[in-house]
Amino acid sequence: MDLSSQQETFAVTTPLYYVNDLPHIGSAYTTIAADIITRFERMRGKAVLSITGTDEHGQKIERAAQSKQKSPQVYSDEVSAAFVALWEKLDIQYDRFSRTTAANHHAIVKEFFQRVWDKGDIYKSQQKGWYCVSCEEFKEERELLKGHFCSIHTNKQTEWRDEENYFFRLSNYQSKLEALYQAQPNFIQPQTRCNEVLNFVAQGLQDFSISRVNLDWGFPVPSDPSHTLYVWFDALLGYVTALLDPGAEPTLANALAKWWPINLHLIGKDILRFHAIYWPAMLMSAELPLPKVVFGHGFLTKDNQKMGKSLGNTLDPVALIDRYGADAVRYYFMKEIEFGKDGDFNETRFIDTLNADLANDLGNLLNRTLKMALKYGYTNIPNLTCETIADDNPLKIAGVILGEKVAVAYESLCFSQACEIILNLARTGNKYIDDAAPWTLYKQGKQQEVEEVLYAVLESVRLAAYLLSPVVPNIANKIYKQLGLPADFHNKNQISTELAFATHANWGILSGENKLGEPQPVFQRLEAR
Repeated sequence: MDLSSQQETFAVTTPLYYVNDLPHIGSAYTTIAADIITRFERMRGKAVLSITGTDEHGQKIERAAQSKQKSPQVYSDEVSAAFVALWEKLDIQYDRFSRTTAANHHAIVKEFFQRVWDKGDIYKSQQKGWYCVSCEEFKEERELLKGHFCSIHTNKQTEWRDEENYFFRLSNYQSKLEALYQAQPNFIQPQTRCNEVLNFVAQGLQDFSISRVNLDWGFPVPSDPSHTLYVWFDALLGYVTALLDPGAEPTLANALAKWWPINLHLIGKDILRFHAIYWPAMLMSAELPLPKVVFGHGFLTKDNQKMGKSLGNTLDPVALIDRYGADAVRYYFMKEIEFGKDGDFNETRFIDTLNADLANDLGNLLNRTLKMALKYGYTNIPNLTCETIADDNPLKIAGVILGEKVAVAYESLCFSQACEIILNLARTGNKYIDDAAPWTLYKQGKQQEVEEVLYAVLESVRLAAYLLSPVVPNIANKIYKQLGLPADFHNKNQISTELAFATHANWGILSGENKLGEPQPVFQRLEAR
């Protein structure tokens, strides 16, 4: 029997990133969050599929390629490879990398288009309006800044277009979308994003064009090859294509068989409308089930300023990882920014946060306690159990309920809250060891009390490392190794079996069989450069 077929499935997507430029810190931010929830759900024993990839069609790509004097395909290949390389540097554990230039994607798009066409939801008409090439979208007057500049790409002036396009009857789905938002209030998260969508829809939905003329870089409209499919109609279906098993015939039936509907679409708030309005309407037209949650996170700034090449203050994710390491980058952005809100990168705060939390509170607690245990002659974890530790022990009190609290935080995508309550256990451990003063107890010959202190602290560090492992897997590996626990938090199979949440999220699983390792810093203090 295939046990995996009986597992609860969980599919999460990042956006399919547009390849008009190299990956930036905002792309890394979304993908780190997706990786954390992927690792967490895998720890809970679910069959998980993590999807990322690149969106490679459209006029913006065509122009970017021309500016580099390359063909769109060569240019897309190069930029797509840069995303793959960055995800590897960040220890991202994705399962599928979807590219909209893939041959199997074209087959899925054609089949989906035909379903919507047969429904009568596609028609030809004239399109007049202001078009933002950077958004690949026509804009309404109410959305534009003075001088017809885009409200998202504020340094880009929109272009006036007057052309024949094919349209999708979005207006047909106004009431159905409103019913969806009412019936499933958690469909769009966080609440601020949901309110934005509700306000936009309440003003009345207009049909949107799904084709372009005079554009070669993209899929031709199946019913009229003189038109090219609009990038968003093509790109959103990349999530479906990604669900195909390798080698499977590219049909909707095959793609949707196991993993659909997607549990969680993680996106930046700038593409909220496409995912929370256009996408569900398109799926309704094709009579397919809808994704369960669309979560739109905030924007990142640097030193409280919007990042941009014109300002000369961009933040290169590759350089940041090379300087400080993947765990440091992952931890800062998840701990210091409330997911869903806008957040800021400041290098001084970055260094201070990492030194305080990972080097001092967690790393130093393990280091000093391990050295003490070895000094007192212990080569293994003291031979105690959760039951032999007094119920009024502050670390036991905090530890026995921590796994459940952290699970709720991860489920809610409250990554900052999860990190904070885990670090609180380490801070409690530092206070506890100072208050208990095991060095005094040792001199007094109180061996049982010494062992209880050592066990409680080391077990609390283990639990903190485990619960933080979705965020800082390399640090978790180092801590587990020093506590005599064989673990690889990059091993998907081990995470879902030997390192299962049902066991390791409990306080009190260390035993006298675990041999203590050599004390080494698990996170080197960072210095400003």
